[in-house]
Amino acid sequence: MSTANQIWLYDTTLRDGAQQEGISLSVEDKLRIAQKLDEMGIPFIEGGWPGANPKDVQFFWQLKEQPLTQAEVVAFCFTRRPNILAAEDKMLQAILAAGTRWVTIVGKSWDLHVTEGLKTSLEENLNMIRDTIAYLRSQGRRVIYDAEHWFDGYKHNPDYAMQCLKMARDAGAEWLVFCDTNGGTLPHEISQVVKEVVRSLLEDSATIPQLGIHPHNDGGTAVANAIAAVLEGATMVQGTINGYGERCGNANLCTLIPNLQLKLGYRCLEDWQLAQLTATSRLVSEVVNMAPNDRAPFVGRSAFAHKGGLHVSAVQRNPITYEHIEPELVGNERRILISEQSGLSNVLSKARSFGIELDKQDATCQHILERLKTLENEGYQFEAAEASFELLMREALGQRSEMFQVKGFQVHCDMLKWTDMPYSNALATIKVVVKGEEILEAAEGNGPVSALDNALRKALAKFYPEIANFHLTDYKVRILDGSSGTAAKTRVLVESSNGKERWTTVGVSTNILDASYQAVIEGIEYGLLLKSTAKTAVTSI
Repeated sequence: MSTANQIWLYDTTLRDGAQQEGISLSVEDKLRIAQKLDEMGIPFIEGGWPGANPKDVQFFWQLKEQPLTQAEVVAFCFTRRPNILAAEDKMLQAILAAGTRWVTIVGKSWDLHVTEGLKTSLEENLNMIRDTIAYLRSQGRRVIYDAEHWFDGYKHNPDYAMQCLKMARDAGAEWLVFCDTNGGTLPHEISQVVKEVVRSLLEDSATIPQLGIHPHNDGGTAVANAIAAVLEGATMVQGTINGYGERCGNANLCTLIPNLQLKLGYRCLEDWQLAQLTATSRLVSEVVNMAPNDRAPFVGRSAFAHKGGLHVSAVQRNPITYEHIEPELVGNERRILISEQSGLSNVLSKARSFGIELDKQDATCQHILERLKTLENEGYQFEAAEASFELLMREALGQRSEMFQVKGFQVHCDMLKWTDMPYSNALATIKVVVKGEEILEAAEGNGPVSALDNALRKALAKFYPEIANFHLTDYKVRILDGSSGTAAKTRVLVESSNGKERWTTVGVSTNILDASYQAVIEGIEYGLLLKSTAKTAVTSI
């Protein structure tokens, strides 16, 4: 990659991102994410704070045995403590022991934090910055200086904030990074401050160090703030995958990278690496055990999803009518949704994605559309359950073979309260006809849906052994008419997987067990359809 117009990406998912509420990463989790980021071409990966906890120490040691192929792993810490020498600070010894070539040092820029937080003098804070960076440089380390609370500090006391920045530069920091730590600065303020800082640095020297930006998202402007800084000369952007981070998160690299590269012409990644962005986003969300944001720009499942009939018709003629980039550039895909707002264009396009070619003049198309709208009026939702819609479509075309027939089922539940933790047990009995043979089976589960699912699998396993690989990955219940109380109509969405693909089916009824039964039955049927036709599922994992 040419260095001209290049932006250096710095990922802090493993430290700053891991500080998000609800996220806890094991050493194995951190290694898996680091390897994926390395594969995608991220130049700097901040691994954590060696010495702050045993997990981070182990992570850096593991990377010595399993080094990354191209990324620089960065250790993170604060400046030395007040009134001691950097060489005597045990915290810095742990940083050196991590063995990274690069170290990011965070120093105070806001005089309020120096006097109120560190409880030291403004002069000593300058000494801490100088001594820490100079010591690390003497030990052969390269230093990135993160100026914490930079914008608040600059607005409150610009002279002192600039002293801190120039002290870091003079001590040997190769990067000076402006941190919007509170996340409350707006893009026009970022532009103005960065421009003034560049002017001030040039007054001292004909050249200035490389500049970076580390914005938080408390005002919802982290990505815009990063872009504003880049336009004023910053060449490093620090952020996290999916915008994870403390409070409202950090700048979302999954949004920032495509905007910089595809919209503004900067070079962040090779094109083939940029095409891994969606897969990386989803892998990281899986590892941190957070549901993906379907409406995330560029990488969300809905980012290139089209629902309205007019939109679908236009996109099929020319995608740029309703898409600002080609989804394949970031590894995403176009999706045509099916709902009561659909027209024939939606049905034709969705059929094509299933490998079914339909003629617009065919009366079956209109029948499918009318059936769709009737069912959605009853509470079904097919835009979130495309597997059920494919089964509906195949039934209308006479292509839905009966793999099994459920004759009936019963579910019995017990609530056992003889311990401090009440235990719910369910027993399901089901009668199924498969290939002319009637099967009666029973199974237990930790709830009625689990028991029903287990009983059905048990009945079918002899005829369809591949069912052993099927499992439920998600189960959602939605009350459709809350005013009816416990008699309300219920919609159930069940997501299933065979370990390689995942698909979603839907059921609707005033009886939650009946709605669940519909979704579970269709989930198994669709999984068998995938196997029998060796086709690609609606949604790949």
